[in-house]
Amino acid sequence: MQIETYGKDVEVTPALQNYVEEKLSRIGKHFDRHCEIKVTLALRKNEHHVDASANIPGQTLHAEAGGQTMYAAIDVLADKLDRLVIKHKEKKHQHAPVPVSDNGD
Repeated sequence: MQIETYGKDVEVTPALQNYVEEKLSRIGKHFDRHCEIKVTLALRKNEHHVDASANIPGQTLHAEAGGQTMYAAIDVLADKLDRLVIKHKEKKHQHAPVPVSDNGD
């Protein structure tokens, strides 16, 4: 899994970079193939804002979160993105074709 972190009017420190990678690493456990996540850290008025797009096999998922600190916003974002990935996987399994048997059973 590849995670790219960008800052918009915010300096991405190594500590922030490591925190983002640590929190979003659990998303990679849901996939056996490569996925790419782009994270943007920004300040909007007096709120820290985090925006992420995850390119997973078959779809791009997007999530946003805000918080009083950048670390709190990253925590909320990680939870939202994890729920989106799980929801996507459940949808994918529900629409899987049902095997058809022609042996009379």
